[in-house]
Amino acid sequence: MAWMKIRIGILGYGNLGRGVESAIRQNPDMTLAGIFTRRDPASVTPVFDDSPVYGLDRLDEFTDRVDVMILCGGSRDDLPVQGPETAARFNIVDSFDTHARIPEYFEQVDRAARPAGHTALISTGWDPGVFSINRLFGEAILPEGETHTFWGDGVSQGHSDAVRRVEGVSDAVQYTLPSAAAVERVRNGDGAGLGTRDKHTRECFVVLEEGADPDAVREAIVTMPDYFDQYDTTVNFISAEELSQEHSGMPTAGSFCGPVSPATETAS
Repeated sequence: MAWMKIRIGILGYGNLGRGVESAIRQNPDMTLAGIFTRRDPASVTPVFDDSPVYGLDRLDEFTDRVDVMILCGGSRDDLPVQGPETAARFNIVDSFDTHARIPEYFEQVDRAARPAGHTALISTGWDPGVFSINRLFGEAILPEGETHTFWGDGVSQGHSDAVRRVEGVSDAVQYTLPSAAAVERVRNGDGAGLGTRDKHTRECFVVLEEGADPDAVREAIVTMPDYFDQYDTTVNFISAEELSQEHSGMPTAGSFCGPVSPATETAS
């Protein structure tokens, strides 16, 4: 008996959307039903020539042609709106990663999905998501330790997207930088009391729109709730050419230290 492939839709087509498109090709039980974008579909070049691209205005045509819609927008502005709206029409998966707002987001999506009988799997990316499972394993083995996570040096796609949404910003990249001193303290079993600001700094490279006020842009970035207000953040204004030449890659790194206590050996 022939089996039916899971029909996947991709909502939003940036780096994450392209990654999902490639991942579908690696899973023989899945097929791409369509990429849905707010841009003109004719302006989008997918990874594969045969990947269909549609405008967002055609979503309702696919309610019985998509089994799961994977939402690939940003957590700051896209998903808070798209999550509930899409969960009312499709089963969804997303990677909402604004940790402080996950309970609120859960309630909003749940209210939309339940009446429609849909399943919504939210906050399933790297962190929260796959990396959360790594922490779970460590804490299951050493339940009385203290867990610390360090990101970087590397680009944060979510934070970069948040900076690009600031009024007056044409383009931007944000790097997360771990504190070497904090990492050393944790590896020596002395991480108690370290706060968010102690463990990381953030550095932004920003291309301004013509006529934008750099002081206003800087203030909007460094005070942004859930993204930068808890960190020491540096904002550098550069040209579009420099951003393209020096910051077009997406390096990333990090380390997981924990669970650690004075009575245990450091895991990293």
